Amino acid sequence: MSRVPTPPPPGEMSSGPVAESWCYTQVKVVKFSYMWTINNFSFCREEMGEVLKSSTFSSGPNDKMKWCLRVNPKGLDDESKDYLSLYLLLVSCPKSEVRAKFKFSLLNAKREETKAMESQRAYRFVQGKDWGFKKFIRRDFLLDEANGLLPDDKLTLFCEVSVVQDSVNISGQSNTNTLKVPECRLAEDLGNLWETTRFTDCSFYVGGQEFKAHKSVLAARSPVFNAMFEHEMEESKKNRVEINDVDPEVFKEMMRFIYTGKAPNLDKMADNLLAAADKYALERLKVMCEEALCSNLSVENVADILILADLHSAEQLKAQAIDFINRQVMFLYYT
Repeated sequence: MSRVPTPPPPGEMSSGPVAESWCYTQVKVVKFSYMWTINNFSFCREEMGEVLKSSTFSSGPNDKMKWCLRVNPKGLDDESKDYLSLYLLLVSCPKSEVRAKFKFSLLNAKREETKAMESQRAYRFVQGKDWGFKKFIRRDFLLDEANGLLPDDKLTLFCEVSVVQDSVNISGQSNTNTLKVPECRLAEDLGNLWETTRFTDCSFYVGGQEFKAHKSVLAARSPVFNAMFEHEMEESKKNRVEINDVDPEVFKEMMRFIYTGKAPNLDKMADNLLAAADKYALERLKVMCEEALCSNLSVENVADILILADLHSAEQLKAQAIDFINRQVMFLYYT
């Protein structure tokens, strides 16, 4: 008999929603098989509709549900007179009904299963009810010695039965103490490190304002800063850098991006921030600025944006600006 498996704990199931309680339903299925050999099959003289029955069988000695196989050697009716008909019959059952699937096959001379036919669903059996195949196999094919299905004139039928038993429910409560990995706060932590100026080791003076920072962070994020601090430059020795070509607010936004990967005020200063990103080789920030400028292209600003894109090698922005101009020219041409 089939064993009811223990369900996996909810925490080991595939990722997805986790409920406070759960239920695992297992439909019990009892599987067993039966082999029936009919000697001297070619001498069966039963007329159409007449039947041969096997002895009864069950899943085991303690099973009170009894079955047998029923064969019509020359078919069940006119429609199947050229076939062998084969059925599974429920002989006795302590229940009012039972559902079962079945599979029939023939064993050839090599004891291999062949010509298998299987029910497509679990059929409802009551005592005395049978299910099967009216046209299981053609008689001429079966009797042809070349096919090897009647070795020594023996017909061997093999039947596999799967009986549906009662379902079993296993339920429980989810483990509310399951581990939850905290979200990564690296960007927030680095942002706080910069804003609080803790452990800073260099200063930038921009438009009269001082911005303190960490050499290691800047060097890791920008090839330009890396080169500045790596070589024996004056800025590296004094840990003081003067910047005269960047607006303080733009520099602050650039530093925020370096530490956090975010630039919340980008849309307000995309053009100037693009220039700063290009100067310090911050490629991702540069493309973010290009995207913002592309989304705001207009007849009034496209010329300035095209010049800006060309000046800072912003190829994607340049292509979008040229395309915008071409579309406007075509529009004017056709109107």
